[in-house]
Amino acid sequence: MDHQPETSARFFVGTDVGGTFTDLVVLQDGHPPQLFKTPTTPEDRSEGVVDALRLAAGSYGMSLPALCAAVVYFAHGTTAATNALIERKGAPTALLTTRGFSDTMLIQRSMTSWVGMGSATGHYSRRRNPDQIVPRSLIAEVTERVDRDGAEVVALNEQEVRSTLRRLRDEGVRALAVSFLWSFVNGAHESAVERIVGEEWPEAYLTLSHQVAPVIGEYERSAATVVNSYLGPVIRDYVADLEGRLRSAGFAGDFSIMDSGGGVMRAEDAARRSASMLTSGPAGGVLASAALAARLGHPNVITSDMGGTSFDVGLIIDGEPLVERTGEVGDLHLALPRIKVTAIGAGGGSIAAVDESGVLVVGPQSAGSVPGPACYGRGGDRPTVTDADVVLGIIDPVRFLGGRMPLERSMAEKAIREHIAEPLGFTVEEAAAGIRRVADNQMADLLRKVTVEQGHDPRDFVVYAYGGAGPTHAYAYTEAAGIATLVVPPTSTVHSAYGAVTSDRYRAVQTTEVHRTPPGAGDPAVHLDAARINAAFDELARRCGADLEDDPRARFARIAHLKFRRQSHELPLTVPDGEITTEVLRGLIADFRDAYERIYGAGTALLAAGVEIHTLRVEGRVAITGVQQGAYPGAADPDAAFLGERDVHFPETGRVATRVYRGKGLGAGAELRGPAILEFAGTTVVIGPSQSLTVDRRSNLVINGKGEA
Repeated sequence: MDHQPETSARFFVGTDVGGTFTDLVVLQDGHPPQLFKTPTTPEDRSEGVVDALRLAAGSYGMSLPALCAAVVYFAHGTTAATNALIERKGAPTALLTTRGFSDTMLIQRSMTSWVGMGSATGHYSRRRNPDQIVPRSLIAEVTERVDRDGAEVVALNEQEVRSTLRRLRDEGVRALAVSFLWSFVNGAHESAVERIVGEEWPEAYLTLSHQVAPVIGEYERSAATVVNSYLGPVIRDYVADLEGRLRSAGFAGDFSIMDSGGGVMRAEDAARRSASMLTSGPAGGVLASAALAARLGHPNVITSDMGGTSFDVGLIIDGEPLVERTGEVGDLHLALPRIKVTAIGAGGGSIAAVDESGVLVVGPQSAGSVPGPACYGRGGDRPTVTDADVVLGIIDPVRFLGGRMPLERSMAEKAIREHIAEPLGFTVEEAAAGIRRVADNQMADLLRKVTVEQGHDPRDFVVYAYGGAGPTHAYAYTEAAGIATLVVPPTSTVHSAYGAVTSDRYRAVQTTEVHRTPPGAGDPAVHLDAARINAAFDELARRCGADLEDDPRARFARIAHLKFRRQSHELPLTVPDGEITTEVLRGLIADFRDAYERIYGAGTALLAAGVEIHTLRVEGRVAITGVQQGAYPGAADPDAAFLGERDVHFPETGRVATRVYRGKGLGAGAELRGPAILEFAGTTVVIGPSQSLTVDRRSNLVINGKGEA
């Protein structure tokens, strides 16, 4: 038993279900966060959540029902939506669309053959058409038409809708998506379909495009609508099952689900907004990092989350997480705002192999939690990044997961020898070092890519590292990217779960409303209708507030997306509070010019071409937990936490005797010179030979080095 709660303890719990591990954090007023990690249970992910709660209960000396009864708030991040989409395990879905536009989802703006392939787009032979969520046979054209101004041109043929619904029901469809061409301007025809579905087929799951994504762009809007319906029944069942398990175990508090847009939503809203759960887990880590960055005074941060399956990178610029209006998920583009997280298949469980040309590659395939890396001893026989870390002495196989899950070094050596060392003519240690070097360089490349694409120099950023494997590899990929400062937060092993439980309740509402300045205008702002823009933002704020139940604590932010006339790509810009005047719009256009030139180069912005505002968005947030967290105990003298030495392989030194410390034993003011290893129950923190460590007063591990860009 590690912790003894008060008799009237009130707990706030956050969870995040990853591909390999399920993370859980418990918050309690006056106490530091308590962190727990259990293997994910792929067949029933809710079972892994209960396992984590059971582990926490044992740590507090409580029964599972007693712990659950003391939980007043439970927040959950999950890959359930992402997995169902990628694995094509959603509900049979049909799409109703405007007559003449049935191929919109098949054409995908001519991006269909390479979306989601990243650098593979240069290899024409590797392009392919993705598996469609809605087969052509279930895409039904409906007679209706509204013009771009919202005026009805062709009336909705209601009898045609009724006969179509009956046919689709007979063909086994369970979910319906309705996306008419100009519904984001006038949604009356879609609303009429909703009425008819209620009369003809009330049990069908239904999504209307003007409700889920009321923005221009028929493909992206249709994709968001289809995905929401495709995932809706799956997410409804998943959330209901998890909530049922929690309630039966004694939980009676509030239940929230992570929203990838920037906060949490009520569990009962998850099925209605299932597409908003895509990439919701990584969003939690970025939000937790943004809050930490504000406390530490770091305006620009690269967040790096390395788990068992993937390496996820986000950006915080000028204190705010980078949000994208249209996100790429799997092989689709969705018109849903979300925190931008870029991922590659480079996690602890990523499989290493020698390809057909004799080159060592790592990922994107992962061993997952079952069977897992070879060193897990669960039947896996392919070498992974974790196996390499064990062989190199970085991970102590005896103390993995705090000693709860010992690893088998001999199995790691066997897998690396058979699949890497012998084919390449290396020793096992050379092969393990190669695996780690390839993985670290892939991650460093991603850090450079995401910052440069936004017009920034990565050397101007601080890296925050978290996830089970992030702190283990961050020293290397941070240095390789030329970044001098690395921060490992005390919640690093469950940082996304921590972000879920500490995030605000969130809602974003957006609309397309076109405002243009004429070409050649000397002062573009005077040609924009400030009163009309004010009215649009006021209506969005009203709708957003209503979705947040008109909570008086709600805080709102306004965003406008600007672009040059006849260009496709927009840039989001924050609109200041208060009345929008011509002077405010003049400042907004100046901000747009500066942001454009930062990304595309000095002199590339040409205001004389004319400026367009296409999309307006309002984001609302309400604080939930407000827990006053206590400090972690620990000694300023590192010797108090010293465990001994072991030989560890570093690329720049080879095998070298390295001091090992108990991570929880280091307190504020502790300082170390590398090389050193800090061992925590859920991760291993590595300080490289050229780096130094300081523990700040909030127990953050601040690692400084030279970088080598």
